[in-house]
Amino acid sequence: MSIIKRHYSHPFLLLFTTVILLFLLPLSDAADNTSLVYKVCSDQKLHDPSGVYSQNLKSLLVSLVSQSSQKPFFTTNSGTGQNNMIMGLYQCRGDLSNTACYNCVSKVPYILENLCGKVVAARIQLSGCYLRYEVVGYKQVPETQLLYKVCGSKQANGDGGDGFEEKRDSAFGMVENGVKSSNGGKLFYKGSYQSLNVMGQCEGDLAIDDCGDCVKSAEEQAKAECGDSFQAQIYLHKCFLSYSFYPKGVSSTMPSSTAESAAQGDTKKTAAIALGVFAAISFCCVVFLCVKSVMDKKRDGTWK
Repeated sequence: MSIIKRHYSHPFLLLFTTVILLFLLPLSDAADNTSLVYKVCSDQKLHDPSGVYSQNLKSLLVSLVSQSSQKPFFTTNSGTGQNNMIMGLYQCRGDLSNTACYNCVSKVPYILENLCGKVVAARIQLSGCYLRYEVVGYKQVPETQLLYKVCGSKQANGDGGDGFEEKRDSAFGMVENGVKSSNGGKLFYKGSYQSLNVMGQCEGDLAIDDCGDCVKSAEEQAKAECGDSFQAQIYLHKCFLSYSFYPKGVSSTMPSSTAESAAQGDTKKTAAIALGVFAAISFCCVVFLCVKSVMDKKRDGTWK
């Protein structure tokens, strides 16, 4: 009987340890940087009877994913000779950590396989990164070619959007200058101007002046494609631009004056409350079971 009693208390210890570990675990980042924005898959299938191209593509993707834990941008080739060489690169958003960059890029090979299959060129754009590859010799795309756009809601009467275009143009000027003077050579800028949040980035191998020209082209296409939309995302071949305007202003308590940061804060707060409630209930259960175990031992005469 005493052996059974001693083992009977082990689940209590396991539960108590689990509760402590839950307190120690950090809350996960609420930002989802791996959601699919768009894909571009070549119509031309990869003619590969010998399997050489497939192996080169696999090696290329492995190399790109491994590098993403160390740097935000990387480009390389895989294969030997002009007949079977594949060029590829990835780029992570300039405000992501190396860990977040890796988590984003590492999702792309699976998405490529399922959405594009074996093709001579492809590009996968996620919310926090993109990866593209092409067989050497494949047709080139102009740096400022529009690949994808998202236009948000239009300006309406009484929505507080007076002066929107002037504010947007001022913010565009900030991006254009910001990407050219960004620290660390990331060719990235993120900021806000009078309730308008803006972000832009160029591909990592662009020259500074070319980056400025690309962003300027994105600004012009944002005006042409989205007009007076309060939100827009413009993806060109070598750069992207996005903005969000809040007519009623963004709360001063919001970090970095971005709705994204606010959403992250609310999610973390909710998760913390839920974790606290669960931990409190679990702790009460542990105390109750421990007291019950002590009382049982006293009643059985095994308490020392």
